[in-house]
Amino acid sequence: MRDDGAVSHGSPDPDAVTDAVTDAVAAAIPVTAAVTAAHAEEWSRIVASLIRVTGDWSLAEDAAQDAFTKAIERWPREGVPRNPGAWITTVARNGALDRIRRSANEALKLREVAMMDELDRPDREYDSGYDIDDDRLRLIFTCCHPALAIEARVALTLRTVAGLTTPEIARAFLVPEATMAQRLVRAKRKIQNAGIPYRVPPAELLDERLAGVLAVLYLVFNAGYTLTDDAAHDEALSVEAIRVGVVLTESLPRSASAHALLALMLLQHARRAGRTDADGELVSLEDQDRTQWDTAVIRRGLDALDASYRLEPVPDRYQALASIAACHATAPTADATDYARIASLYAGLAAADASPIVALNAAIARGMADGAEAGLAAVDGVAASGALDGYYLLPAAQADFLRRLRRTEAAAERYDAAIALAQPGPERRYLERRRAALSARPTG
Repeated sequence: MRDDGAVSHGSPDPDAVTDAVTDAVAAAIPVTAAVTAAHAEEWSRIVASLIRVTGDWSLAEDAAQDAFTKAIERWPREGVPRNPGAWITTVARNGALDRIRRSANEALKLREVAMMDELDRPDREYDSGYDIDDDRLRLIFTCCHPALAIEARVALTLRTVAGLTTPEIARAFLVPEATMAQRLVRAKRKIQNAGIPYRVPPAELLDERLAGVLAVLYLVFNAGYTLTDDAAHDEALSVEAIRVGVVLTESLPRSASAHALLALMLLQHARRAGRTDADGELVSLEDQDRTQWDTAVIRRGLDALDASYRLEPVPDRYQALASIAACHATAPTADATDYARIASLYAGLAAADASPIVALNAAIARGMADGAEAGLAAVDGVAASGALDGYYLLPAAQADFLRRLRRTEAAAERYDAAIALAQPGPERRYLERRRAALSARPTG
C-alpha cells in the first residue's frame, strides 16, 4: 500500500521480504536441529534393525536415508513430530517393506514373506521386549569382523554405524570417492558371500573381537583428532567415534576396555577448542588457553575412567592412555602437569607394547619429566632402530628438544626434516613457524 492509499504493483516491501526470510530461516532452524539430533540417535538403530530383519545392507541404508530425506522435506510443512525417532523409524520400515513388495522376483519367497510380516508390525521398535541396542552391537561387531581388511572395517563402521556419507568418508581418508564406494561395496559383498554372521561373538571370542572393535573405533577418532584445514569435518568424525563408544559402554557395561577408550576419547576431545587459535592454526599443549577446555566433557571422561578402573584395577592399554590424557586434562597449568606419572605410564605401555609409536611417546614423556637432554637421548635411541623413518613426529620431537637445549642449528635441521615429511595443513605450518622462530645463536 502506497502512502496515498493506492495499491502498489511494483517491488514488494523490502521489510516484508526480510521478515518473511527471517521467519523461514527461524522455522528451518528447529527442523534442522531435530533432523540432526535424530540422525545422531537413530541412524545406527534403524539400519541395524533393518539389516537384522532383511539381511540386506544396501536396502537398510537406502531405506534409512530415504526416511531422513522425507523428514527434511515434510517437517518444515507438517511440523517436527512429538517423537522424531519413532517417525523416522516408521517411515524407514515402511520404505523397506515397499521395496521388498516391489521386488517381483523375490516377493514369493518365504524369506521375504517372513520379512514383510515382521516389518509390517507397527511400532515394534518401541516395544519393551525389543532390544535395539543388541541390534546395534551386532552391527558394530559385524562391521569390525577380522575377515575384513582394516580399511574396510573403518569405512563400513563410519558408513553403517555412524551414518557418514561416502564422500565424507573418502575425504577423511584422502582417497577418491569412487575408491571409497568400491571399498564399501566389496566389504558388504564379502559379508554376504563369506557368510559372516550378523551377531555378537560368543563369550569365548568376545574379548578378542572386542579388541578389534576398539582399535577400529580409536582409528576413527584419531582420523578426526589429527588436525586438517577442515575443522568442522574433523570434529564431526571424532564426535561420531565418541557416539559409537557410548553405544559400546551401554551395550557392554562390564567391559573395562570399552569404558577406558570412551574416557580417552572424551578427555582428548575436551581440549579440542584450545588446540587451535582464531585462525585455525595449531597451538602447542603448553601454550593452550585452558579456559577453553570443556570441563563438563573432562568430568564425563574422568567418570568413564573411574568406571573402567572399578571393573579392572590393573591398567590395560586404553586405561593407561586415558590416565595420561587425564594428567593433561586436569593440570591447571602446563608446568603443573605430572610428567613423572605420565613417563611412568608410558614406560609401562612400552614394556607391554613393542610399537615404535609408543616408544617415541615414552621417550618424549621422559624428556618432559627428566629434562631435554634425557629426552633427546631417548628419542635418538628410538630413531636408531629405523622403525620410524619417514614419520614426521620423530624429527619434530628431536627438533623440540634441541630447541630447548638452545642447539639452534641442529634444531633447524631437524625441523626441516620434519616439515619435509609432514602433510600440508595446520601441523606442518606449526613446524614452519617453530623453524622460523629459532633465534640466530651458535650451536651449543
